[in-house]
Amino acid sequence: MLSGVPRVVNENVLVGYDTADDAGVYQLTPELALVQTVDFFTPIVDDPFTFGAISAANSLSDVWAMGGVPISALSIVAYPGKGDLDTLRDILRGGAEKMREAGCVILGGHSVNDDEIKFGYAVTGTINPKRVWTNAGAQAGDALVFTKRLGTGVVGTALKRGLASGEHVAAAVASMLELNRAAAEALRGLTVHGCTDVTGFGFLGHGREMALGSKVTLEVEAAQMQFLPGALEYARQGAMPGGLKNNRDFAGDCVSVREGLAAEVESLLYDPQTSGGLLVSLPEEDAARFVERFPAGYRVGRVTARQGKPIQIL
Repeated sequence: MLSGVPRVVNENVLVGYDTADDAGVYQLTPELALVQTVDFFTPIVDDPFTFGAISAANSLSDVWAMGGVPISALSIVAYPGKGDLDTLRDILRGGAEKMREAGCVILGGHSVNDDEIKFGYAVTGTINPKRVWTNAGAQAGDALVFTKRLGTGVVGTALKRGLASGEHVAAAVASMLELNRAAAEALRGLTVHGCTDVTGFGFLGHGREMALGSKVTLEVEAAQMQFLPGALEYARQGAMPGGLKNNRDFAGDCVSVREGLAAEVESLLYDPQTSGGLLVSLPEEDAARFVERFPAGYRVGRVTARQGKPIQIL
């Protein structure tokens, strides 16, 4: 579809949509560039305040994934004209509280009358043009690290089907509410070759973009992947969100899977995430330093020169 959209060449655009990166980067001066992104979606939890906060955390993440610092945001609201205004107020309040936690100022926004609720933000950040992280810079010899556990989509689907325990839902919500700021700050001063946040396309979908953009192969160690409480159990019970199948159809041709890998583990690698973690490619020694600084981060594989399919699950 995008191939039919006219492109305007501008020398100040450092990162556009060519490699499906997390955000765009536009240079203003030799020392300053803007990072810009937008994201919004329908409710994934029942509590409106929590939904607003998760949506804000998800929108902010793209700026940190580029190495930037979010500074301002514009809200995007679709809400029924005859809907409960107290519910809308709670959605906005939840988003505002999470933005305040991130040190990001809401400047305004836009709303439309829509029978289906949707909420999110367009976020602007700042960055030094010489220190931009992209999803297309992974290098052979790098280690791969990840900063959150997978499974928000499967746990959410289990909740809708009445399968999920309250404890497991609470763990998934806590993960989605966690900002990626601390992880990004722990990466400062290290040599980050490639970075992307894992959201709707799932771990393998975003990994595919990193592998193709960087012209490398990602070797993922399935035994090292970490999953949210209950996620493996619910995957075995078939609580698969529709987006998981879409992600498999999208990225499956680029993935080779070792014989004997449990079906539920493979499925969770395609699971669409909301406010997921950062997938980072960096030199071995810096990966070790990062995990020391940020203990929630963990190694999940390595980068090699392109050999066979772009992603190999070991």
